[in-house]
Amino acid sequence: MSVEIAIILGTRPEIIKLSPVIHQCEQQGISYTVIHTGQHYSDSLDTVFFDQLDLPTPEYNLGIGSGPHGEQTGEMLIEVEKVLRDEQPASVLVQGDTNSVLAGAIATSKLDMELGHVEAGLRSFDRDMPEETNRVVTDHVADYLFAPTEQSKEYLVEEGISEDRITVTGNTVVDAVHRNREIAEEKSTVLSDLSLTGRDFFLMTAHRAENVDDEDRFRSLLRGVNAAALASDVEVIYPVHPRAQDQLRKSDVLVPSQIRLVNPQDYLDFLLLESEADLILTDSGGVQEEACILGVPCVTMRENTERPETIEVGANRLVGVDPATIREGAIEMSQSRSEWANPFGVGTASEQIITAVSDQQIPDRQIS
Repeated sequence: MSVEIAIILGTRPEIIKLSPVIHQCEQQGISYTVIHTGQHYSDSLDTVFFDQLDLPTPEYNLGIGSGPHGEQTGEMLIEVEKVLRDEQPASVLVQGDTNSVLAGAIATSKLDMELGHVEAGLRSFDRDMPEETNRVVTDHVADYLFAPTEQSKEYLVEEGISEDRITVTGNTVVDAVHRNREIAEEKSTVLSDLSLTGRDFFLMTAHRAENVDDEDRFRSLLRGVNAAALASDVEVIYPVHPRAQDQLRKSDVLVPSQIRLVNPQDYLDFLLLESEADLILTDSGGVQEEACILGVPCVTMRENTERPETIEVGANRLVGVDPATIREGAIEMSQSRSEWANPFGVGTASEQIITAVSDQQIPDRQIS
């Protein structure tokens, strides 16, 4: 017997944002299967991650791993298609803009099944970003486009996509944060483990290729963050991404004194660090969203963002990687008041998504 929904994921952000969708399938009694491409994570890290989010072990783990974009996407496409042919789901859900999303979208579009894109309509308008190509292509082959905000819907309509394919649901990250923040506060010991209890600190993430693979940009970024920390007399906690760790190991880029490197954190620990930080400096799209939802000021070390809503409500500021601009932006944001309205919905996105695809029709009523 075929399942109703196949859920394709492959990276940590996808697992986080699709976890409420999986829980919603179980609550509504919808049959589903999870296809994990294995784009980023080892078996040991995955086991912990799925356990923390109270998720079942994926029925399929393709174990593709990393590699050049074309090679990685091609291998995923072949293997995902095999699973979809075997399972014959009525609908397939992908989330975001990774190569796993692109492979899942292309495979589904060639088969007799519906494709739903969770977090549709995000645009950075920077075609140098591989993610931009992935999200645009996926949007244009999807049958259901679940836009997180009205702005995302407007981008889709401007590109000629019919409104009857688009539903503004809010973002599933709100569902995930609401569900897991209290769990993190109860279970995580990361603050005491890192001697941060009762202390002010900044939290930093930097992992994008354009930032950490370029020695000059990475060095500039680190200098700016260090200057911001010195100006505020705080320490910066940096859970260092493997990509950044490799660059630090093989280059002469030095980590300044105010930045403390720590190991990558599991989801609950990182969520608690986010919620307790005085400021977050990041190049991650997902972290921009989570900071906004948690009421923590954010500085984004990029030239553009596909989350403009965070800037519009006053939760985020774009600063690039110039040291002086990072310092200025960090000082300004750290002194801001966290009273903005969350633009990503009220935590019902996953329910709306599963109702739409299980009914096999686009809902008439949109709830943001």
